[in-house]
Amino acid sequence: MKIEKLNEENIKTLLTKLLKRSPISYGKYEASVNEIIGNVRENGDKAVFELEKKFDKVDLNPQNIRVNKEEIDEAYSKVDDKLLTVIRKSLKNIRAFHEKQKQNSWFTTDEKGIFLGQKVTPIAIAGVYVPGGKAVYPSSVLMNIVPAKVAGVPRIVMCTPPGPDGKVYPSTLVAANEAGADEIYKVGGAQAIAAMAFGTESLPKVDKIVGPGNIYVALAKKAVFGYVSIDSIAGPSEILVLADETANAHYVAADLLSQAEHDEMASAILITTSQKLAEDVGKEIEGYLPKLSREEIIRKSLDNYGHLFVADSKEDAIAAVNQIASEHLEIVTADPFLDMTKIRNAGAIFLGTWSSEPLGDYFAGPNHVLPTNGTAKFFSALCVDDFIKKSSVISYSREALKEIAEDIEDFAECEKLTAHANSIRVRFDAESTETKSGVSDDWRYYEQNCYHKEKN
Repeated sequence: MKIEKLNEENIKTLLTKLLKRSPISYGKYEASVNEIIGNVRENGDKAVFELEKKFDKVDLNPQNIRVNKEEIDEAYSKVDDKLLTVIRKSLKNIRAFHEKQKQNSWFTTDEKGIFLGQKVTPIAIAGVYVPGGKAVYPSSVLMNIVPAKVAGVPRIVMCTPPGPDGKVYPSTLVAANEAGADEIYKVGGAQAIAAMAFGTESLPKVDKIVGPGNIYVALAKKAVFGYVSIDSIAGPSEILVLADETANAHYVAADLLSQAEHDEMASAILITTSQKLAEDVGKEIEGYLPKLSREEIIRKSLDNYGHLFVADSKEDAIAAVNQIASEHLEIVTADPFLDMTKIRNAGAIFLGTWSSEPLGDYFAGPNHVLPTNGTAKFFSALCVDDFIKKSSVISYSREALKEIAEDIEDFAECEKLTAHANSIRVRFDAESTETKSGVSDDWRYYEQNCYHKEKN
């Protein structure tokens, strides 16, 4: 990897290059995705079965599209006891972390008879997408289902593509069952997103879709946003390591490679104040590569999106970190906790030598579904809040409303919304009386005063 001097021009070039990896930039796929979505929306199960036959080479029907208890039992028989133990340990940590995010409804009152509050309600049905294909992601199963479960979502639906044998990876099924998925369907790709967004004869319409996927899944989530809510449009994985001369080059190199192996578009960046560390990390990376199973993928990732930057000062380094707003940020400096207080933009922050990024991917507890492509400037990690709704609650007594009635009327009339003003006025108008038919005279007053006043 080439060592570069950190400056404004280099960072600007980097940000432009990283942004091009965003699924939003891949418009050439949108027509295909929209065609799939339209087909599923119009034809339901029929379209899903045809698309699964085309893309996943599997024959599905209403009887086998949903994973049954026998298949889950079979999956348990195929998962090693050691892995099952690890899944359960990880699940415990993830649940404990997300339990701390729970919010409760709250209400306040005062002596005037004003009652205000916020009612917190979980969404009714959450849809979770889990990738399949060439990789297995039981960790993503846990990370997407647990916050929904903790939020109190009563129905959690999961979709994941089956293999040619019509079955789902055993570890994926076991993780889903352990985490608390209520229904699991053997559907993948854009057709799964469309099925959850609009519903079919076999799959329910959900309120929100979460989970990572390929470019087709990402663009499908973008396309159905508005019909349902989504977590985010995830891009390729990213890691940024902020380090000084105290960092261990051997460890830093290993951490950079841990993300570069995801795919050819993954980004691995080092920003350091030490020229020597940058040189040592470069050498360590070359030493590691021949020993790694995904060497070809890693080399392509590093060639296109790998960078070793040397900054003139810690301040310059931290400013660049905040500009990049990486998905994963490791701080390996003499005082990582102090440096962390200066970070404004990052998906997840790992502090110190022993807090390597895979710790967050699998086991620590915080969610590994994180904002990418600089969206950490305004998005957060997937959390319990993503699965709840907050409703405002308002109740005023007659006395409390009368005290501020004129203020509301003035505000409404300022905006030329005379019906708003009238809605308050009629409650206190001395001329307002009920007619024999039960219809109030207030609207006569409104016509005679507010309407003509507005016209003039």
